[in-house]
Amino acid sequence: MAVAVAVSERVELLKLCSSRDWSKAIRVLDSLLSRSCSIQDICNRAFCYSQLELHKHVIKDCDRALQLDPTLLQAYILKGRAFSALGRKEDALLVWEQGYEYALCQSADLKQLLELEELLKDAKQKESNCESHAMELSESSLQASKAGPSNASKSNDVCNNHNKFSCEFELQGDSSNASEIYTETNDRIYIQGESSNRVQKNIDGEPNGTCNGQTNGTCNGQPNGIYNTLPNGIFSSKPSQMHDDHNESGDESELCNDLSDTCSKSSVNCSKSSDASEIFNKLSNNSDERNELSQAKKNKKFCVTRISKTKSISVDFRLSRGIAAVNEGKYAYAVSIFDQILNEDPTYPEALIGRGTAYAFQRELDAAIADFTGAIQLNPSAGEAWKRRGQARAALGESVQAIADLTKALEFEPNSTDILHERGIINFKFKDFYAAIDDLSACVKFSKDNKSAFTYLGLALSSIGEYRQAEEAHMKSIHLDPKFLEAWTHLTQYYQDLANSQKAFQCLEQVLQIDGRFARAYYLRGLLLHGMGEHRNAIKDLSVVLSLESSNVECLYLRASCYHAIGEYREAVKDYDAALDLELDSMEKFVLQCLAFYQKEIALYTASKISSGFSWFDIDGDINPLFKEYWCKRQHPKNVCEKVYRQPPLRDSLKKGKLRKQDLAMTKQKTALIQAADSIGKKIHYRCPGFLPNRRQILNAESCSDLYRVIGEDFWLATWCNSTAFEGKRLEGTRITLVKMGDHGYDFAIRTPCTPSRWGDFDTEMAMAWEALCNAYCGESYGSTDFGTLENVREAILRMTYYWYNFMPLSRGSAAVGFVVLLGLFLAANMEFIGSIPKGLQVDWEAILNFEPKPFVDSVKSWLYPDLKVTASWKDYPDVATTFETTGSIVAALSSYND
Repeated sequence: MAVAVAVSERVELLKLCSSRDWSKAIRVLDSLLSRSCSIQDICNRAFCYSQLELHKHVIKDCDRALQLDPTLLQAYILKGRAFSALGRKEDALLVWEQGYEYALCQSADLKQLLELEELLKDAKQKESNCESHAMELSESSLQASKAGPSNASKSNDVCNNHNKFSCEFELQGDSSNASEIYTETNDRIYIQGESSNRVQKNIDGEPNGTCNGQTNGTCNGQPNGIYNTLPNGIFSSKPSQMHDDHNESGDESELCNDLSDTCSKSSVNCSKSSDASEIFNKLSNNSDERNELSQAKKNKKFCVTRISKTKSISVDFRLSRGIAAVNEGKYAYAVSIFDQILNEDPTYPEALIGRGTAYAFQRELDAAIADFTGAIQLNPSAGEAWKRRGQARAALGESVQAIADLTKALEFEPNSTDILHERGIINFKFKDFYAAIDDLSACVKFSKDNKSAFTYLGLALSSIGEYRQAEEAHMKSIHLDPKFLEAWTHLTQYYQDLANSQKAFQCLEQVLQIDGRFARAYYLRGLLLHGMGEHRNAIKDLSVVLSLESSNVECLYLRASCYHAIGEYREAVKDYDAALDLELDSMEKFVLQCLAFYQKEIALYTASKISSGFSWFDIDGDINPLFKEYWCKRQHPKNVCEKVYRQPPLRDSLKKGKLRKQDLAMTKQKTALIQAADSIGKKIHYRCPGFLPNRRQILNAESCSDLYRVIGEDFWLATWCNSTAFEGKRLEGTRITLVKMGDHGYDFAIRTPCTPSRWGDFDTEMAMAWEALCNAYCGESYGSTDFGTLENVREAILRMTYYWYNFMPLSRGSAAVGFVVLLGLFLAANMEFIGSIPKGLQVDWEAILNFEPKPFVDSVKSWLYPDLKVTASWKDYPDVATTFETTGSIVAALSSYND
C-alpha cells in the first residue's frame, strides 16, 4: 500500500513539473521527504524552489543534500546558481570550484561535470570581462577629461547609455511592454532515478517574479521570497525599509530572514551598483547592445517575448508578487493578493503561509496563526508553516506551543540553523537556559558565522553562571562582525552584571563610535551611572535617549528616579507623569507605570517636608501601610487611590518651602560628616560577580530541572534560625522557591514571608538582641578602648546583625543597611573597621544559611576582627542633627558629589 502511494505521488510529481506547477510539486516532495529522506528528492525540491526564485530555500536544500553526500554535483550546480542569482558571484564561483574538484577526484555524471565546467568557464570569463571593461571605462574617462567638455559630455552619454542598458530589464515600466527573459537551463529533475525531459522555464503572463516593472525575483531591489522577522520569533509591525535603521540592536534589531533569499539591505541603483542586474550580467559586460542581443540569440541562452495585457497571470507569479509586497512592507496589498489566490483556490497552503506572514507583521497574530494552522491542515509536511506558527505563538507569549511548533519544523529540516536559532532564543527568553544553550550550540556548530546565535549563547551561558564561556561567545560574535551592535550591548550587560563597570563603559564607547545615535547605548550607560550613584551624568544620557525615543517608559522612569534622588522634584514629577500617560503594550512596562505612581507620591511627600526639620521626616509613620504594601508588591494603584491619603500637589509644597541657600552651602562641618559617610560607603561594597548559586543549598543538583526532578512538584524551602528570646522556638528566615513554568523553564526565586506573626517574633528578637548589646557595653566596657574588654560587645553586635539578616525583606539596600548599622555600632563602641568585605563573600548569606548565631559570628570575626582599630575619632565629628537640620539639607548632602 505504501509503495503504491509513493508511486502515485511520483507520477503526480512528474505531471506537476511538466506543467511547471512548482508550488504543488514542492508539496508532493515535502510529503515524500517526510516519510523518507532521499538525497535526490532534496535536490529535486531545490530545483523546484529555483524555478520560483526562492533562492535561500535552494541553498538550504543543497546544503542539506551536501551534508549527506559531499560529492553530489547537482547540489553544487543549483547552489552556485542560487548564489549567482543573489548577486553573490564570489560565493557561486567558490561553490562550483568545490564541486569541480570533487568531480575530478572520482567518477561523476559526465553531463553534469561538463555543465559545471561550462559554468566555471563562463563565471571566470565574466570576471575577466568585467575587469577589462572597467579598465576601458577608466581609460575612456581619462581621455574624455583631457579632450575637453564636449568630449567629456559625449563620453558621459556613452556611459549613461551603458548603465541604462545594463538595467533595462530590471526597471521595466508598463506591464504591456514587459519582456520575459529567461535562461534555458540544463538543470534536471529526477523521479526516483529516472530523468524527465528538460523543463524549459516559460511562465505564462508577466515575467516570473516581476513586480511593478521590477526584474525577476526582485521588487524595489529585494528578491522574492523574503520575509523578515525578529530573531526571537516576534514579528515586527514595521515595514522592512531600505535605509539604515540601526537594525542591529537589542531585541528589536537583528532581522532573521526566514523565507529570505537575500540579506541585501540596499536598494538597486543601476547607475552606481556593480551588481545592477546579476541575472542579466552577460548583457551588461558589453557596451554594444545590438551585438550582445544578437550573440544571446545565437547562443540560445536568452529569449525575449512580449507579454500581452490580456494574458492570464500564473498563480505562482501572483504568489511571488505577494511575497515581494510583504518584503516592501505593503502588508495590506500583500493580503489582497493572497486573498485573490485563496478565493480561486482555498486549498493553497503557500498562499495561506504568505497571508499569515503579512498578518503577523501587522501584529494580527491570531489571524496569522489561523492561516498557518490552515496551511498545516492542508499540508502537514509544510515545515515553513510550523516554523511561522511557532514564531507567532512566541510573539503572543505562548512559549510551550511555540517551542512545540518549532520542534515539529525541525523534523522536516533537521539541523536547520534558522529554526535552532529561533527556538534557542525563545528558550532563553522564557528562561529555559539549558535548552537555549543546547539549541544555540547546535546552531553555531552548523553555522559558524551566525553572530546572533553566538551572542544569545553568551546570554544563556551567563544566566547559568558560566561566565568565561559566556564572554568567549560574545567575543566570537563581535569577531564575526565588529560593528554588530547587539553583541556589544549584550557584552555590556554581561560586564554590568559582573559589576565590572570599567569594561562595561569601554563596550559602550565602542557602540557609540559605531553609531552615535544608538539609543540603547545611552540607556545602558545611564542605567550604569544610576547604579553607581552618578545621577546627574545619568540624566544627561537618559535625556539623549528621550530626544530619540520620547515614549521610552524605561528612560522616563529612570530619569525621574535620578531627578528624585538629587532633589529636583519638579522634573521628577514631570517625568513620572509622562510615564503614567503612556499607552503600553506589555506587563513589564505596566509594572513600571505602577512604580511611577508610587514613586511620584514619595517625591511629593519628600517635597512637602523639604523645609521642615529632618526629625519631622517620618515616612514610616506618615505613609499609609496599605500604600506601602501595594508599593512593595507592585500592585495596581487603583485601590490605593480610593483608600489612602494622596499627597498634596507639588506646587503647594513648593509654595510652602524651597531649598534654602544655607541647605545647599557646603560648610566645614558638613564636609567632615560627608567624608566620614563616604569612608563607610566604601566598606559595605560586595566584591562578588553576582548572586551565584551556593553549592551547600543544592548539593549535587546541577540545574533547576535536577532539583525539581528530586522533589517532583513546585515547592519552597525555608531557612530557619533558632530564637534567643524564646527557648526552643525556630524563626522562619528566607524562602527559596522553585516553580515549574509550563513544560519549559523554572522560576527560581528568593522571598521573605511578610506575615504579622513573623514580624512580631523578629521584633521581640531584635529588641532582646539590642538589650543584650546595651548590657554588654554599659558595664565595665563603657567608654573602654581596650580591645579585649570589648569582646562581649563585638559578639553582641554580630548577634543582632545575624537576626536582622534573617528577618530583612529582600529589597535593594536591606543588606547594606544591616552592614552600615554594624559599622556604626562598632564605631560607637570605639572600634573602627578599616578593611573591606572579602572578595566573593556575601555577609547576609553567611547569616541566612546558618541556624545559629554562633557559626555566623565565628565566620565574620575571622576577617572582621583583624581589621578593627580601637579609636575614639568619632567624637571629633560634628553633631549630625545640628549640622543637617532640615530634610532639604540632607537631600542636598546626599547629592553633593562632584560628577
